[in-house]
Amino acid sequence: MTTDSLPAPLPKADLRKAALARRDGLAAAAREDASRRIAEIVLALPELAETDLVAAYWPIRSEVDVRPLINALRARGQAVALPQVTPDGLVFRRAAEGDALAAGGFGLSEPGPDAPAVEPRALLVPLAAFDRRGHRIGYGKGYYDRALARLDAAGPVLAVGVAFAAQETPRVPDGPHDRPLDRVVTEAGLIHPTGA
Repeated sequence: MTTDSLPAPLPKADLRKAALARRDGLAAAAREDASRRIAEIVLALPELAETDLVAAYWPIRSEVDVRPLINALRARGQAVALPQVTPDGLVFRRAAEGDALAAGGFGLSEPGPDAPAVEPRALLVPLAAFDRRGHRIGYGKGYYDRALARLDAAGPVLAVGVAFAAQETPRVPDGPHDRPLDRVVTEAGLIHPTGA
């Protein structure tokens, strides 16, 4: 079945709620095992290994736990940035091992305002739901959408969605300004989105 023959997608809010319920329904041990497998796949991406700075995120709720992946990136010599939520959008700040993180909005842990701001060319993007075309549903505030648009304006950015396979949905509603992910990684493997 092609994506053109799929039924019209549900509204994003309904798709987000259903995908997050599936993610929350995964047993903690299953999420831990899946997070390890996802880290292995991400670390094997040659295009990610070519950059000296990778933007990641500090996990909340039942998200993929990328903390071991962050440690592995640093161990192979790559710097890591984490997002800070500001009134103007996401600011990515370099976060070295052992740096203290501050409590941010939405329950996030983020670098403090004194950490150096950076403009990463590779991002690990958290999400609520995704489809095989690389379209994603975030948490509804558009922070990553705006950040990707800003970063893309300065040149190519590798955007890697990180999620559990249970978060896949047949089709995410998208518009002309939605930027698909370049890769999606789940515990089931690497997805090269079609973008169609």
